[in-house]
Amino acid sequence: MFTPTVATIRGPARRLPAIGWVVLAGLCLSGISGCGGVAAQGRNAEGVRLFDQSRHQEALGQFQLAVNYDPNNADGYYNLAAVHHRMGIQNQDPSQLAQAEHYYNQCLDRDENHRHCYRGLAVLLVEQERSEEAFRLIEGWADRNPTVAEPKIELARLMEEFGDGEAAKQHLLEALSSDPQNARALAALGRLREQVGEHALALNDYQQSLWHDRFQPEVASRVAALQSAVGPTPMTTVGTPPESTRMVSRNASPLR
Repeated sequence: MFTPTVATIRGPARRLPAIGWVVLAGLCLSGISGCGGVAAQGRNAEGVRLFDQSRHQEALGQFQLAVNYDPNNADGYYNLAAVHHRMGIQNQDPSQLAQAEHYYNQCLDRDENHRHCYRGLAVLLVEQERSEEAFRLIEGWADRNPTVAEPKIELARLMEEFGDGEAAKQHLLEALSSDPQNARALAALGRLREQVGEHALALNDYQQSLWHDRFQPEVASRVAALQSAVGPTPMTTVGTPPESTRMVSRNASPLR
């Protein structure tokens, strides 16, 4: 699974540690309106199915059809980029990686806030020892959207991966100031706090994250582990209903 997060870089280019960056595996599949959009959605769905079976060339054909049906389909371009990125890494093929970069940019041309595309492109840039460009990419996104949580979360992820946990924490707190119910930010903050031994705070963050999105098996496992180690900790949110009354709606998300 992947992760960027950004902060201004000064001095020599930063290199991402080899451990911690995993080549993109998730693809996007979302609802689209209009005749071309419906056809594109079907091609994207079929491409995701083929990708999950490691039938990468066939998946590429379906994603190409998706963008042919709907030239403004950002998810289709992202999916094309994701497959070329995967194949470029697996085959050590620079031409595939160049194609991936091209399609990531095509995706952002059509959706300037496509979170997964920012993440994918940032990963690609860091893998090519272009980390300053990766940081500028996510910083620019954050600067253009100062009240939006997602760019701040990606900035935090990038900072964490470069070993700056304190800067990552600050970006996550800023994200939660913008969106106090953001499950991703809460889970990431919980992970950072768990790493430095703040287990009670981490447990609360994880619990709050699950309250807002219960479809997070990794977060649920951390809650279970921390509860076993330190005992249950009451969540701080006022008026949190019991588990039996929770209702969660889930939008389509990238397939892992």
